[in-house]
Formats: sequence, C-alpha cells, structure tokens
Amino acid sequence: MIFFNKDEQLENLGNGILETTWSAFGMLARNQIALTWIVYDPPVLVNTGGALTPDAFWNHHIRGFTYRGFERIYPASVVKLFYLVAVNEWLERGMAQTSKELERALRDMIVESSNDATSLVVDVLSGTTSGPELPAAPFETWKYQRHIINRYYQSLGWEEMQTINVCQKTWCDGPYGRERAFYGEMLDNRNMVTTNAIAKLLHSIIGGVAVSSGRSQAMMALLKRSLKPDDLPTDVEEDQVTGFLGGGLPQDSQIWSKAGWTSQVRHDAAYIELPNQRPYLLVVFTEGKAHAKSRDILPFVSKLIAQAVSNL
Repeated sequence: MIFFNKDEQLENLGNGILETTWSAFGMLARNQIALTWIVYDPPVLVNTGGALTPDAFWNHHIRGFTYRGFERIYPASVVKLFYLVAVNEWLERGMAQTSKELERALRDMIVESSNDATSLVVDVLSGTTSGPELPAAPFETWKYQRHIINRYYQSLGWEEMQTINVCQKTWCDGPYGRERAFYGEMLDNRNMVTTNAIAKLLHSIIGGVAVSSGRSQAMMALLKRSLKPDDLPTDVEEDQVTGFLGGGLPQDSQIWSKAGWTSQVRHDAAYIELPNQRPYLLVVFTEGKAHAKSRDILPFVSKLIAQAVSNL
C-alpha cells in the first residue's frame, strides 16, 4: 500500500508527461527515470505551521501518481533528507545534544549540500567515525551502530521504508578505510532509496508531523529555495535550482527542495506552491552519465507538471 490514492486524472497526465519527456530526450531510456507526484487538493493540509495532529494528517486522503516509484535507486545527496529528519528525532529524544557545530553542519548539509557537513551529522547519528580499517570484531560493532539510521526508519512501520538503505556518508572522491569496507566489495551496501520513500518523508515534513511541529518548521526553513536569479550562488557548480525542478518554475513560485547529483545520477525532491494553484510534491530521479550532466531534463519535467497543475 502506498500512502496516496492512485487517481485516473493524474495517471493520464503523468503518463502523458513521461511520453512527452521521452520524445524530447530520445536517449533517456524508460528505466532511467522514476517519478512520484502528489497533488494537495483543497482543503490543503500541508505547510500549515503544523496545525494538524499526526492522526488527522495521516488519515487525510491524498491523490498522486508514480512511475517506477518502488525502484531502489542510488539517491546521491537527496539522502540528506533522511539524515535531517533522523537527527531531529535524536535531538527531540535527548539521544544527541545540539551544538553550534551541529547546527552549522545541518544547515550546510541541506542549504549547500556539503558532504563534509553530512559526515559530522552521520557521526552524531551513529556514534561512529571514519578512519582506518578495523579488526573483525570492532568492525561488526561499528557496522551495527551505523545501521541505527536504517533501524529508525524501519521502526516507523512505513511500507515505503522497508527496502531503503540510508547508512552511508556522502563523498566527493569516495570512501576510504573502514568506510570503503562498509560499502562492500561490489558496493552492495551503498545508499538506496525509492522516489515513493522520499515523497513520504517530505510529505511528513511539510505536513508538520516529522518528529514534531516545531522541528518540521525548522526543517522547512532549511529546505526553502529562492528562484530569483540574483539570489542564486555563482561560485558553485550546482545550486540546487538551475538544472533541477526549480529551474522549470515561474519565478513567483515557492519551492522547498533537496537535490542530488553525481556523474551517474541527477535527482530532485521538492514541495512546490504555484500562485493561486494547488500545491504539490514532486520527486524525480534520473540515471545515466549523459542524463546526470543534463541541466534540461528535470526543468522540462517540472515545467510540464506545473502546467498540468494549472489546468487541474
């Protein structure tokens, strides 16, 4: 069971958008894109400042569309959403203590997509640190501690979280030492998520029920992006708007998002509010070297979705 209702109107629109995308980008194979799209019909119960109880929120029916939404895909930096929620859960329960350095790392992990910042956050979550390879017995303990993040998401009882793996740091050059050993010889233990899992996590944040209302609001503040060209940084390779879902939106839209990219993938997960239209959530993953470099596919899909929402 997915957390949203399949809907004939959105199925027709979603399939049409995918066909248009494949026509426009002939090299994009049908198994190189995955998508989850949720529409929030009135009365809108998200981005309300956490006005609803969790029971009221989760019992409210929403409609959506998904294509390959159950497929496990390497998430790149979109995985940082999982670490953001988990560390807020740890802080709420007193399992970790806040500090200026942790707050700085959380901000840089989401706002700048810093891998170094993410390393500290994963250390705080798991009580582990990177370093040289370990003897067998200590390494088993280290691995068990690192999987605490997976155990947390499995404990939520959400079907979408049962197949994901979110226990690895994110890297610029790649893992070394015990981190490389933890990946497995064939990299079989690398992070893997689905667009449906990302969508449900983001849905809980914008609904104000991820950890607590106040913490959901704080997470939303970190995810907020400006679409104004003057606000976009010019000194970075990727700014999480240009070439991503925000790049296909009118400038007077609002977007809260987390992008991810490597030489092999280009992804984005966003909650979007167009002026005077239904708000919606959109997660799009693309795979393949050529598509990872493309700054056109995600904005193209985003523009088509925005047009479809305007005509609902």
